[in-house]
Amino acid sequence: MQSSSGRGRVAGGSDQLFNGVKIFSATMAPERELLGDRITTWLRDHPKCKVVDTIVTQSSDEAFHCLAITLFYWEDGA
Repeated sequence: MQSSSGRGRVAGGSDQLFNGVKIFSATMAPERELLGDRITTWLRDHPKCKVVDTIVTQSSDEAFHCLAITLFYWEDGA
């Protein structure tokens, strides 16, 4: 949910306000195994971002399994 103030709230989730969203996703098994490292690196590179909520989504069809990790964060001065 987005307001005119540039802040949002996660629908059905946390009461925490956020002003940024970062999505990490992977379909192939080797990429899925590296998602944690990618997220850790991103967090290390963005120390002003405080994660206020996370949603993990998994979807699949006959051949592929997609994993998405969505971080909702508050960044001071954004």
